[in-house]
Amino acid sequence: MSIASLDQWSAAHRERAEAALARWVPAGELASGRLLEAMRYSALGGGKRLRALLAYATAEAIGATAELADHAAAAVEMIHAYSLIHDDLPCMDNDDLRRGKPTNHVVFGEATAMLAGDAMQPLAFAVLLAAPASPAGIVAAAHELADASGAYGMAGGQAIDLANVGKPMGQTALEEMHALKTGAMFEAAVILPALLAEEDEATIAALSAYAQKIGLVFQVVDDVLDATADSATLGKTAGKDAANDKPTFVSLMGIDAARAYADRLTADAVAALPTHLNSDRLAALARAMAQRTA
Repeated sequence: MSIASLDQWSAAHRERAEAALARWVPAGELASGRLLEAMRYSALGGGKRLRALLAYATAEAIGATAELADHAAAAVEMIHAYSLIHDDLPCMDNDDLRRGKPTNHVVFGEATAMLAGDAMQPLAFAVLLAAPASPAGIVAAAHELADASGAYGMAGGQAIDLANVGKPMGQTALEEMHALKTGAMFEAAVILPALLAEEDEATIAALSAYAQKIGLVFQVVDDVLDATADSATLGKTAGKDAANDKPTFVSLMGIDAARAYADRLTADAVAALPTHLNSDRLAALARAMAQRTA
């Protein structure tokens, strides 16, 4: 697949994800209007939407409808938005720039930002539960999203991250942490459409293997960019990992070795894709993730 073709497809599906989020993240003049405004501030109008793109690409690969993928994509993006709001808070990473604009708590205050993240979580499950799928598919998908976002997934990985600031970590420990902190939600993005569509176990296992590899690819490249790009390019504060003395793949192996490792992981991810599916889009997204510059 050509880069131009992938770019065109990605742009169209980012717009589709944005429209789905605009439809489902509420707006109104209720007493909680300030809260709703804060939710929409972080959920809409920015971001790479990589998780949404992965959901759409999986849906295409398995022959599921774009409408089904809308629910999976929006649910994962809502969980991601909540995690960014909370991650930027002073009690966590204490950042003031996200997606090229002031972070949620800078604009709305810490209390409203906290509530915006809190409210985004149940909304994600409400959207997933409304997917055009069988009850069994919906239950399986909801279970996966809960695991991926909770103590055995993203939140658990974040806790390990906070506990290891200023401490050395070996490669195995670092990979295990990021498999939870970052990788679990990438895996959810990939397999939610397959679970909703009740794909067979072998297909889901192969998609999971692919997703686990690209989750690491994303994190390795993120560490490289944090060390090499500027804040304007990234849309967030560059150099935060080094400033906060956090263990990263760059601090562990250096920039060149980290880039080479991302390339190897990408090849492994593509090799893991099920051969009976139309997986070209998923393969192209893996390669684009490894080559991203922001």
